Amino acid sequence: MTDVLPSDALPSDVLLSVRGLHVRFLLPRGRVVSAVTDVSFDVRAGECLVLVGESGCGKSVLASALLGLLPGNAQTAGSAVLGDAVLGGAGAPGRGSAGPGFPGRGSTGHVPSGHVPSGFGSPGLDLLAADERTLARRVRGRLVGLVPQSPAAHLTPVRTVRSQLEETVAELRGPRGPQAARGPWRGRAALRTAAADAAERAAFPASHLDRYPHELSGGLAQRAAVALALAGDAPLLLADEPTTGLDRDLVDLTVDELRRHVDTGPADGAGRRGMLMITHDLAAASRVADRVAVMYAGRIVEICDAADFFGARGPRHPYSRGLLDALPDRAFVPVPGLPPELSDLPPGCAFAARCGHATRACGTVPTLGAVTDGAVVPGAGRTPAPVPSPAPAVPPRAGASPGTGASAAATALPGLVACHHPHRPEHPDPEPESVEPTHA
Repeated sequence: MTDVLPSDALPSDVLLSVRGLHVRFLLPRGRVVSAVTDVSFDVRAGECLVLVGESGCGKSVLASALLGLLPGNAQTAGSAVLGDAVLGGAGAPGRGSAGPGFPGRGSTGHVPSGHVPSGFGSPGLDLLAADERTLARRVRGRLVGLVPQSPAAHLTPVRTVRSQLEETVAELRGPRGPQAARGPWRGRAALRTAAADAAERAAFPASHLDRYPHELSGGLAQRAAVALALAGDAPLLLADEPTTGLDRDLVDLTVDELRRHVDTGPADGAGRRGMLMITHDLAAASRVADRVAVMYAGRIVEICDAADFFGARGPRHPYSRGLLDALPDRAFVPVPGLPPELSDLPPGCAFAARCGHATRACGTVPTLGAVTDGAVVPGAGRTPAPVPSPAPAVPPRAGASPGTGASAAATALPGLVACHHPHRPEHPDPEPESVEPTHA
């Protein structure tokens, strides 16, 4: 299991710290699908971490696990702790207890890793161990705003968009919520104005506010979902494919608004926001990301600075480089082969069967570690290090709107890669060996 530093050694600006996260699904006839395996990462205040990878690699399952939205046959392990930068020193009342063994929440339950952080200067909230009441009343919408992958399934079909926005604003930012300091909503006019403002931020046309979900196009439904996610003014955004169904202009507008939400901070000045964005759109990722995490077959295989990932140096992992080479403005060459089934993962590196540089060493699972002089130091960088001071900012990328993708919170964290043969710009790639395929 992944090592974790004591909670008081973690940076105070960490919004979300995920360590050793596993998610598996139990199927009939004893089958097991390992959808997420030993995933670890941090999201810091003022930062946008973008998670990319092919369909079916476990990205959306990870997002569902963080908010307790997994089906009943799911089992989780590890920890996903909201830090004091999110909780505002409120602690973690309502935390659920972990169940025995791998099974966790409900019939599946949750088993924590060897150490579950308890907080960052005050008790943190482990999302995987929290009970449903805590998640529903404290987390979803208030502390973590969700832009769902399938907005049509999250919009109430018998209510207008305006009605749903007004209810969301009143519930999440009204006097009953933890953000009551921002003031109760006094009067219908103020509530309608707040709902209209949320719609405008998501580029949802005011002329469509009184329409029902079935009267919206896929792109409009997506923008309505973005508006609902922004309405709660949550310090952490979890955007799962937020640009589905949008044309390029609206993609740029939407991700720019999400980035602006991160950069501006809450209206009451209480700290900065952060975002974990899941997407297939590498162009959108390059527009707003501070760091990029690449997921393959349930594992994170690389985490690196966005300027390096999209810049001249490029990523280190062969799969990451293949994703970039598949873009029309690059080599326009697809990654060969197909990803393995999560219910039938091969031994060793899951990418070996598709990799042109695979050797016999790839018969063992590579460890995520820091790259030093072109070689991977196993385990290095798996625990978070204090943010350097001053923290160098990521330079703006081509096409980014002013103020996007250039947060001062994007620090020069070490690049992490899980590969026996990472790309070394200063050295030629190793000659591939003749190896037996590890997966049909």
